[in-house]
Amino acid sequence: MNGPILYDPACYWGDREVDVAATHLFGGFPESFYRGYNEVWPLDEGFESRKDLYNLYHLINHSLLFGGHYLAQTEALINKLELLN
Repeated sequence: MNGPILYDPACYWGDREVDVAATHLFGGFPESFYRGYNEVWPLDEGFESRKDLYNLYHLINHSLLFGGHYLAQTEALINKLELLN
């Protein structure tokens, strides 16, 4: 084989909603991004109610790695999700 080889240790096959939810986690993208995304491939109904659950993983991970305000943010999200049940 000639040329460089690229290995991505973080690749996965998962629900696209997980990636879109993550864009909201740290401030979000411009509204034009979400409009354009939904024009090409609309998100399934109920995405807004699943978004927090998808982001819980990332917040738990950041809490373990960095602590601080991520822990408080994680606890607040867990409490919010408990209230939804």
